[in-house]
Amino acid sequence: MEVHLEAGKESKPSSTSADLQGDSSLQVEISDAVSERDKVKFTVQTKSCVPHFSRPEFSVVRHHEEFIWLHNAYVENAEYAGLIIPPAPPRPDFEASREKLQKLGEGDSSITREEFAKMKEELEAEYLAIFKKTVAMHEVFLQRLAAHPTLRRDHNFFVFLEYSQDLSVRGKNRKELLGGFLRNIVKSADEALITGMSGLKEVDDFFEHERTFLLEYHTRIRDACLRADQVMHSHKCVADDYIPISAALSSLGTQEVNQLKTSFLKLAELFERLRKLEGRVASDEDLKLSDMLRYYVRDSQAAKDLLYRRLRALADYENANKALDKARTRNREVRSAERHQQLCCQRFERLSDSAKQGKRHGPGGPAAALLTLPQCPLLSPPELVDFRCRRVSSFRKNLTELAELELKHAKASTLLLRNTLVILKGEP
Repeated sequence: MEVHLEAGKESKPSSTSADLQGDSSLQVEISDAVSERDKVKFTVQTKSCVPHFSRPEFSVVRHHEEFIWLHNAYVENAEYAGLIIPPAPPRPDFEASREKLQKLGEGDSSITREEFAKMKEELEAEYLAIFKKTVAMHEVFLQRLAAHPTLRRDHNFFVFLEYSQDLSVRGKNRKELLGGFLRNIVKSADEALITGMSGLKEVDDFFEHERTFLLEYHTRIRDACLRADQVMHSHKCVADDYIPISAALSSLGTQEVNQLKTSFLKLAELFERLRKLEGRVASDEDLKLSDMLRYYVRDSQAAKDLLYRRLRALADYENANKALDKARTRNREVRSAERHQQLCCQRFERLSDSAKQGKRHGPGGPAAALLTLPQCPLLSPPELVDFRCRRVSSFRKNLTELAELELKHAKASTLLLRNTLVILKGEP
């Protein structure tokens, strides 16, 4: 199945986007996307008055692998170790929907033609919803980068947005995959520094509080995401169960006469409309709740990764202090040990300042070379504080909208049942 999504024709879900407060000098959106069997092509459109770009407006076509390349470029850059790197968008996965459609297409003698048409309609709607959410996830990744006062100035980001040719991003070979696997093992071992501290004493109460909070928060939001998915799946199952009930009542209506015929056909119509309502409830819960929770599972992990990098820097700093004391005791290679200790100290302080206090750019700072607009912020927000504000704003907005939609669907369902009862009783 090939799906085409173009801005203005199909609306993209917006539940996953955080509250982005960047200035308008760099605006990025995915204006068009095409889903083919083995990949999705995203048309990334950029509008900018930043002097770096040769034109104020341009667009390029990108694949998912190129988004992953961009994310890895940020993660592997030591200059951004003190920042929360926006989580990479998940890989497009349409296999489950394709398999359902394929099985449905193979035919099943136990279902009627009407049931087949309705089930096909549901599966196609599910496929389209997954596609639209995939586009939204990739778009919010780019918009998070464009809104960040530091990450938006990265050279790789400029290349991703402006270079019109294929970036020739290849998949990792076996050696690179093995290297990544080993690095993950080392990272998992090092994360004992965060969870158990392993004798490493935290020197700042702020980071101790953030560490405790994020560990608990990440676990709870992951559990909430699983439960939200279960609730949403239950609503989908109810909607699917209404299909054979409606078909059976409709079939009975063709066999009966007079009042019973009218009653059966009306009940069949009732269950068909209830099916559509349940489908909307499931869709809204998926968009406004499950997707938001799923996004913040990844975003809270990114915040944990920042704390991990800082604590790793603290461990390196303490080891450098011990090495310096040892060098002074032996009176050998003292100058080299002092330089290494100073570098470790500077790196640790830079990471701590970025996470806790933000980064100020003076008139001659990095921002001045690229962003000369008056509205450009001179103070990058503290990463962990920005994460908290973004999270609160996003949750407040989505939960309010979900409650309003749930109330709207409940009223529609109540009205539908009441009207059906009136007709079945024969009341005027």
